[in-house]
Amino acid sequence: MLKLHIKNMVCNRCIMVVKSELEKFGLHTITLKLGEIEIVEDLNKEKIVDLNIKLLNLGFLIIDDKKSQIVEKVKNLIVELVHFKDNRFKTNLSDYIVAAIGLDYSYISNLFSQQERNTIEHYYILQKIERVKELLVYNELSLNEIAFQLHYSSASHLSKQFKKVTAMTPTFFKNSEEQKRLSLENL
Repeated sequence: MLKLHIKNMVCNRCIMVVKSELEKFGLHTITLKLGEIEIVEDLNKEKIVDLNIKLLNLGFLIIDDKKSQIVEKVKNLIVELVHFKDNRFKTNLSDYIVAAIGLDYSYISNLFSQQERNTIEHYYILQKIERVKELLVYNELSLNEIAFQLHYSSASHLSKQFKKVTAMTPTFFKNSEEQKRLSLENL
């Protein structure tokens, strides 16, 4: 059994693409989730390099550095929280990350900031803003409902943060011809 950590695996479609590539490579998965796969087979270094080349062609990367694995795990936790769990959690972000990773938050935070040149909190805000953009484009929820869903204290607070990050109001974004959303792996 071998566990591999994969960079840029940030959505369900990414999971499907990686799974398909593993199957083409003749590998059998035990678990497959954002940023992480476990396969039945043990691979030698040459096979891992070959697999990494195939994954690189699809925009993914096998991460073998422990510190980079921790940073990628934090990013995947935040992506999963904001985009797939509708931000439903009953604790603060730092406690959520510590519970999932099992390391001291100050260590995780410093490591993240060193590698990403950004704080965990700012990355979390960027993910929330991308989720707001997505929900605005779908046009199914009001701004108040989006604010509630993403745990903003009010629609006004959401609007202020949205404008600070994007330099436009949510309404302007929603009504603009060019609704520019960023891909999650580029945040």
